[in-house]
Amino acid sequence: MNEPNDALAALISEAGFSWAGLARRINDLGANEGRALRYDYTAVNRWVKRGEKPRPPVPTLLAQALSERLSRRVSPSDFGMTKEETLAARGLRYSDDTRATVDTIIDLGRADVKRRDIVKAPFVLAALGAPSRDWLLAMLEETATERGPRQVGMRQVAGIREMFALFQDMDVMRGGGHARIALVEYMQSYVLPLLKRDHEPAVQDALYEAAAEQSYLVGWMAYDDGEHGLAQRYLIQALRLAQAAGTVALGAHVLAGMADQANLLGHPGEALMLARAGRRGLSKGDSPACLADLHILEGRALAALGEASAAAASVVKAEQTLGSVAHDEEPAWAKFIDVPYIFGEAAHCFRDLGQPSELERFANESAAGARRQGRARRGALSEAALSIADLERANVEAAASRAAHVVDLAASVTSSRTVETVRDLQRRMKPFGNLHEVQQFNARADALLGLAI
Repeated sequence: MNEPNDALAALISEAGFSWAGLARRINDLGANEGRALRYDYTAVNRWVKRGEKPRPPVPTLLAQALSERLSRRVSPSDFGMTKEETLAARGLRYSDDTRATVDTIIDLGRADVKRRDIVKAPFVLAALGAPSRDWLLAMLEETATERGPRQVGMRQVAGIREMFALFQDMDVMRGGGHARIALVEYMQSYVLPLLKRDHEPAVQDALYEAAAEQSYLVGWMAYDDGEHGLAQRYLIQALRLAQAAGTVALGAHVLAGMADQANLLGHPGEALMLARAGRRGLSKGDSPACLADLHILEGRALAALGEASAAAASVVKAEQTLGSVAHDEEPAWAKFIDVPYIFGEAAHCFRDLGQPSELERFANESAAGARRQGRARRGALSEAALSIADLERANVEAAASRAAHVVDLAASVTSSRTVETVRDLQRRMKPFGNLHEVQQFNARADALLGLAI
């Protein structure tokens, strides 16, 4: 038996409907659309007390009836009547309606918290093109208009941004799986309800921007935790909110995340397209840190495509751009884009290109910076790259010893990427499984991460 629908009960009570009166109004609204509906108070009783869900279009009619009485917009998502197969498709859509985007993020969050099937939704390669195209076109059109000066320091928005910074620090230090559900619940209970109300334009834009930041971070956390279909849907919706806020750099940052994910999943051509779309959307001075990130992700994609000279040129551009970054002038979401991050990604470019000398140069600096900052996830990724360089130089014992350290770092965070990095090292060392050091590494991976060979 389903749980009672407390949200629907509260809305009905607030609207002052009797169950019979609500059923009559739904029938009337259906008749206006040529539908012969025959609901009565017993149907409403089942929806409220048993949590039953009527077939479409009744949830929409129910929302319409409540909206009329409450003089505000109510959607089926507000009382939990959204089909998950519809949500999986809707999460990939770059909507013209910003309010529809907010509803989609609310529904994704509810399904995420309750671990419903949407968490298992597939990553859809074909869904990548339209959002980046629509965002880029919207941003190019926006450059020809005049926007009023953005007000900053508003108390509510400042509080939301402080929470974003806190959760981003948790992600950087502890991994994407550590606090994602807590962030989703915060967004559900506080941030997203604010977006369902009208505000004066400056406040509205600032709220869209803050919500876009958090939606991006939730998507990034899901990505780091290996839930790629869910991550893709959060990121697409975050991109739409960034457009609504008119914040070009944030939109470009979301595209960088989408590029990173596409490349990780083996789609470097699409990753290249996304990174270049983000770079083209930026104007000079928008965010040097974001630009550096887009350059390095372009390099990652080019390296995966085997275009060595172009990839190396992108790495150089990323390094040069990073040198011009004034971190105190960058937004909070760009805080992690620093030497350990950029150099770590550069190391992976040269890993993919089979150039151990360049790999070691960048990975050593990245790993050292990660140690100083206590960033175990970044340290694990860079130390793994150094282990691969040792393997390519036929120094298997050193590679295995370093790989055991990667296991220790991976075990200290909640990140499927670091776990997959250890698996990758196990696959690379399989031909040397008779060596004592490799056996010790595999035993440690089994003991700490459950990765038995």
